[in-house]
Amino acid sequence: MGNILTTIKRFLGNKNTVTIIGVILGVIVLYIGYNYRVNQATTPIRVPYAKEDLSSRTLITSDMIGYMEVSRSVVSNSKNLITDVNKIVNQYVAFGTTIPANSMFYTGQILSSDEMPDSGFADIPDGYTVYNLNVNLMTTYGNSMYPGNYIDLYIHGKDDTGKLIYAKYIESIEINAVKDSQGNHVFETTVESRTPAVMSFAVPTEMYELLKKAEYLGLDIVPVPRNASYSANPGETWITSDYITAFILSKSATVPQNQNNNNNNNNNNTDDGTNNG
Repeated sequence: MGNILTTIKRFLGNKNTVTIIGVILGVIVLYIGYNYRVNQATTPIRVPYAKEDLSSRTLITSDMIGYMEVSRSVVSNSKNLITDVNKIVNQYVAFGTTIPANSMFYTGQILSSDEMPDSGFADIPDGYTVYNLNVNLMTTYGNSMYPGNYIDLYIHGKDDTGKLIYAKYIESIEINAVKDSQGNHVFETTVESRTPAVMSFAVPTEMYELLKKAEYLGLDIVPVPRNASYSANPGETWITSDYITAFILSKSATVPQNQNNNNNNNNNNTDDGTNNG
């Protein structure tokens, strides 16, 4: 027994022997680590994907979702990839986003009902009002006017003598939205073709009233597009024709507005005992 221990001590005491054993152990560790990482990278993970084209503001239900297996490397290299289906079902496709069929889901494409915008005009300035102009494919020049574009509005009609009126009335007005007859934004998806029905603007209340009066008088309001530099360098939105304004006002009654009185009825309140004695 003593001879065996002595032999082992001599064997381990040899520097060459120790070096060889260290190399062998290192190779084994590298081999095990390499195989572990390869298995981790190549072992498939089950992730959800869209079974059909999902357009903006679509409520995602479980029947719209399929599952595919992808390698772990795909998931690790895509930090925004959603792998938990519970983060997708009963959520909405984000505004202005389309998720194509067979595409996986990513953060930024999905919003909860609380995160979805209720209105495209939530941030209009004080003293402004939303004006909706009825349009169609022809008056929008074949869907060539987009939200964010600056255009002009012309007035078309006849004066009191029957003569034609056709002139620019409002210059450099921004389009806030273009919607179809169902209230869907025309340009938020490429999955389906939508026909414009309403073009919306945010305008000062005085301008809004003039445009509505022009409509009720039977005058046509015509959107006219301009070039790219017109939108890139927009000027002030202003009424360019005093003549048309005077024409509209001459056929409109002036309705006075009540003034808000925060002290309403204050003068009518007296103390019960004021006149006693």
